Amino acid sequence: MGKKQHQQDKLYLTTTEWKNSFGGFKGATKSNADFRRLPFNCCSISFLPVENPYCTPNGIIFDLASIVPFLKKFGRNPVTGEKLEAKQLIKLNFHKNAKDEIHCPITFKVLTESSYIVAIRPSGNVYSYDAIERLNIKTNTFNDLLTNEPFKRDDIIIIQDPKDLDKFNIQKFAHLKNEWKLDDEDEKARRTDPNYFLKSINHETAATLEQMKTTKLPEFVEKSETSIYSNKQVRANQQKLDATNMATYSTGRLSSSFTSTSMDPVTVMEAAVRDENEIRYTRIKNSKKKGYARLVTNVGVVNIELDCDLCPQTCENFIKHCANKYYVGSLFHRSIKNFIIQGGDPTGTGSGGKSIWNKPFRDECNSKLQHTGRGMLSMANSGPNTNKSQFFFTYRSCKGLNGKHTVFGRIVGGIETLSAMEAIPTDNKDRPQSDIVIEDTIVFVNPYDEVDAELKAERERQEKRQVEEEKATGTIRSVKSTKSSTADDPTSTSQVFRTGVGKYISDQVYTNAKKVAATTDEDNEYSQKKKRKLASTSSGGTLNFNQW
Repeated sequence: MGKKQHQQDKLYLTTTEWKNSFGGFKGATKSNADFRRLPFNCCSISFLPVENPYCTPNGIIFDLASIVPFLKKFGRNPVTGEKLEAKQLIKLNFHKNAKDEIHCPITFKVLTESSYIVAIRPSGNVYSYDAIERLNIKTNTFNDLLTNEPFKRDDIIIIQDPKDLDKFNIQKFAHLKNEWKLDDEDEKARRTDPNYFLKSINHETAATLEQMKTTKLPEFVEKSETSIYSNKQVRANQQKLDATNMATYSTGRLSSSFTSTSMDPVTVMEAAVRDENEIRYTRIKNSKKKGYARLVTNVGVVNIELDCDLCPQTCENFIKHCANKYYVGSLFHRSIKNFIIQGGDPTGTGSGGKSIWNKPFRDECNSKLQHTGRGMLSMANSGPNTNKSQFFFTYRSCKGLNGKHTVFGRIVGGIETLSAMEAIPTDNKDRPQSDIVIEDTIVFVNPYDEVDAELKAERERQEKRQVEEEKATGTIRSVKSTKSSTADDPTSTSQVFRTGVGKYISDQVYTNAKKVAATTDEDNEYSQKKKRKLASTSSGGTLNFNQW
């Protein structure tokens, strides 16, 4: 026994004791560092939740939009690297509860990362292994629990085994190790844009770049008058400043010319011109006006309420397309039961359509408008700020689309027409087998025409008032100019009363002036005498100024 045997005894556990002798963190071991798990409902190529799930015979899940191009180029399993053909893929059917969570349709248990999940090859239905074991394996009746379709025991595909998660380890995926990448045409097109490489920029830089797009002219400015870059054309394209579009802030040219030698001198404060659409949309938002339209299809009629006060640009695009009959003759080319029905493409392919400005416009996602309920109207797009003309109606709540697609209206009449659309069967590409055609479009209430008429009338009143003021000002100026010209004109006939200085002063005025002068002289003489009298004293001839 040493005398220091109890020196290390403490009334608490040290970090080393907790780590070595108890359940403390042992550090990042190599096995933990090399394991990165992919959730079972995510695609093994894009790592995103699957929309059209397919799996391989060994239970590796892919999204159809990702696996098909990959197989066309490489012909191998992206995870294992083995040869794989498209015909070996098996379509899966995930079932979800009211909370949009994947669950077993038999036990209704939510499938998590610790669940034992299997799929049946013939039907593609996904179940928990517990349901298959109790109702199929133990009873030796191999019929699908939902479709009653017969299958063999070898048709049971293990999607997830909590005791064997090696196939979900992202670090071991063959397409990452070998850098098998697809040449996405959209990605190539985006890379040509210089802004693609600006991953994160502050608000000042973003505003400067936007300003450069609109104000900086190219170096090859054409000199012809017909060129859009010619001086005459630029001046013609500039908005006319009036009381309606005058901003409460200036253009900044005055201060810029004062502090920068590269700017042309400006000595007048100029008010900035507000964008015309900004004025129109602001008035619509303040008025809280809604738009109303009708789509007449071969299935039935749908009446729509449009939230113009919350999504003014999106609603204007839809209303003007309806007013111009742009949608007439187009098809609802995509219908997914319990999800959406999509239309608005005149080509009927799902890749056509254009906006009223002939270019994509920005999203107007509003927290007040969500994909909640049946019959919500929303914009279809191919990514952020790529809205054109395509739209869709929801068959049920689609919370996963919130923040990605702009909700701008809802069905307020004809919900039975939407049910009839949903009942039409579709093919394997989600295209309705019977054509659903938009035969006519009718606009009942158009807030944009009302605002345009209001602005036009307001500008006419301002112009009329300005003309009247100019006329009044011009009359006063003409009178003043006549008087000044008469006085300055040496040839004008004026009466002469005498020669020399003051020859144009009349005798009466001259006499009155002399009287005023004489009276002034008398007053001055009297005041001088009074001052001398007050200043004089009889005592010693001294001067007394107390009375002054």
